[in-house]
Amino acid sequence: MRTRRAMATTAARDRPARQRRTDHLIHAALLHGRGQAILTGIHALRCYGLDNVPDPADVHLLVPASSASASAGFVHIERTTRLPSSRIRQDLPVAPPHRAALDAARRLSDYDAVLALLAEAVQGGRCTVQALAAELDRGSPRGAKLPRRALIPLLGGARSVAEADAWHLWQRSGLPPCQWNVKLFDVLGRYIATPDAWCEEVAFAWEIDSLTHHVGYQDLATTMARNTRYTTAGVVVLQTLPARLRTEPGKVLAELQAAYEIARGRPRPDVHIR
Repeated sequence: MRTRRAMATTAARDRPARQRRTDHLIHAALLHGRGQAILTGIHALRCYGLDNVPDPADVHLLVPASSASASAGFVHIERTTRLPSSRIRQDLPVAPPHRAALDAARRLSDYDAVLALLAEAVQGGRCTVQALAAELDRGSPRGAKLPRRALIPLLGGARSVAEADAWHLWQRSGLPPCQWNVKLFDVLGRYIATPDAWCEEVAFAWEIDSLTHHVGYQDLATTMARNTRYTTAGVVVLQTLPARLRTEPGKVLAELQAAYEIARGRPRPDVHIR
């Protein structure tokens, strides 16, 4: 039986070879697409450094509507009257991030995959939610259902699949509107935390804390230090595991409402957001 170390070593050796094969496919696709062809979709997003994307089934290219190029084999040709100006990434002509993200999202059938892809593009600073929304409005309605649904919590401030689940749950809670991912400071101007959700009215924080982000001592110590700052500042905080947002939404709603009532029942501490 091969050891984990041997398997990891083999995978590391194979990675450059896989990348070379991918590079060859992309260059061959661009030759097939001819002059003005632009790389878009998942391969383009990888050129921008996105990791949270599914494996592509083909090489997706944009070409002018007048082009004679057609899809063939591993090359998916999309003719468009809205051919964007290309950007050069890794020596390749690629579509702008917001266009590449939506071109990829339109071809996916899984909502979570669409949401994760768009959230990473925004969270990583490649594009804004507003740019995605504008591009979605300008583009074809084909395949727009899931991206449009995914943009709703992102426009509300969510930055991940878990936060989007939390955003939807808050809408059902009957609680006052909250803000997402805002920086919180105490009366002396000292940083407290950046809660996933923040109810300004009663100084109530909601944190969606994943177990995968607390696998080491430092991760746990960071969270404990954050919770200590919350307590010291008088902030009521509720912590929820992401999985419970889907497996136990009723219980989480009850906990959310109970925590809000606790926060409302005590004098509001002197904390503020920026």
